Amino acid sequence: MGQTGPKFREACVRCPMLWPDPAQRDRLVEIHDNLLARIAEAEREGWLGEMEGLQVSLAGAEEKLAQLDRRPVNRSTVHLGIPTITGADRTVLTRQDKMV
Repeated sequence: MGQTGPKFREACVRCPMLWPDPAQRDRLVEIHDNLLARIAEAEREGWLGEMEGLQVSLAGAEEKLAQLDRRPVNRSTVHLGIPTITGADRTVLTRQDKMV
């Protein structure tokens, strides 16, 4: 297989279902910067249709960066406990319930 081309990367950046991985922030910034350079080139060359598509991708990249910025830095894990069945009435308790 070959290297993933720009069109595929732009499609991923545009996808509203994609939640960016914080570890990939630098790559997303690189894509953002590349889009800015390509928009400038398209404007210089008069490629209006290309420029419009790149601007849509740029808006997607900016939204993905904003999602990362809104994400809490230190998200804590919530312990839900492990359910156990006790007693004749089959009441379900968690380990956390037993500690209380």
